[in-house]
Amino acid sequence: MDFLSFGGKLAGSRESQAMKDANLQSASARSAGGEAVCRPAFWSAGAHAAAQALGTGSDGLTSAQAEQQLARCGPNVLRGKSEPALIVEFLARFRNPLVLVLLAASGISALTGEEASFLIVVASVTLDFFQEYRAGQAAERLSESVTVRAKVLRNGRETSIAATTVVPGDVIVVAAGDLVPADSVLIEAKDLFVNQSLLTGESFPAEKRAQTPTGASTDPSCASNALFMGTSIISGTGKALVCRTGRSSELGEIGEALGRRAPPTAFEHGTRQFGMLIMRLTVLLVLFVLLVNTLLHRPLLESFLFAIALAVGLTPELLPMIVSVTLSRGALRVARCAWRNMR
Repeated sequence: MDFLSFGGKLAGSRESQAMKDANLQSASARSAGGEAVCRPAFWSAGAHAAAQALGTGSDGLTSAQAEQQLARCGPNVLRGKSEPALIVEFLARFRNPLVLVLLAASGISALTGEEASFLIVVASVTLDFFQEYRAGQAAERLSESVTVRAKVLRNGRETSIAATTVVPGDVIVVAAGDLVPADSVLIEAKDLFVNQSLLTGESFPAEKRAQTPTGASTDPSCASNALFMGTSIISGTGKALVCRTGRSSELGEIGEALGRRAPPTAFEHGTRQFGMLIMRLTVLLVLFVLLVNTLLHRPLLESFLFAIALAVGLTPELLPMIVSVTLSRGALRVARCAWRNMR
């Protein structure tokens, strides 16, 4: 019995309908929690077993079932947003060595009655924060404007939806040029070739068939009847049943393994090194001035204030603000140009 007739019979009887409702409640796991929806090697059992486990048929899910699955499994994203609080991001600006030197020097100056330098430093850091925040918001809006979409069968009809709303049990329709939105097992395939180098490192497109492969391999490169999230269709057409979404997909597991904080860029590294250089020079000059004035029997307080004034004068107070404003304005210009080109 092929998958289409299986799906029709499954949806036709009361007993099958009861099985479908029960499976919708228990078969799917929450993708955000990283649990698999089907078996670890979901492709080894074929489309029949996957459909039975997910309680779906050849016509996919209804809108109500899709909403229920979305509430249960969460959106089809690799990683949820875990942005720190704004106050934490603001305070993180003060970890820059150059800013620390400026704060120390201007803070001492403020205690002696010269508050202007301290206010300039605080204003510089604040402007730095708001400019970078604006650039981040612009980049986020730009990414939202190019949302990947997927073709699925909902209520028995083909419709285009955002890839983030694809859920286990959906039947997706793919063709040349499409990105696969989720891990799926093939129902139909015609001359289907897929570029899955992102997962397997294969340099040539892999041919995909709807037939279940022999053996029980858990290697994705051997899954000739499965499509994986993030891969792209080179040629042909096909239909597939979604089994895993989001972080429970093969790509999601790789993303979790690589989900560490990105190392600093060469520009950030260079800026930090420059700040450390300024800090060392400032400390050495202050100590040298204090030592010379002490040897010359100058008043200690006067010598200390002169050294602090020298430190403030040597430190480029507006450098952090200039760097941040330049970079953030560049990001905003890139975002505006991208929006104009997409219109």
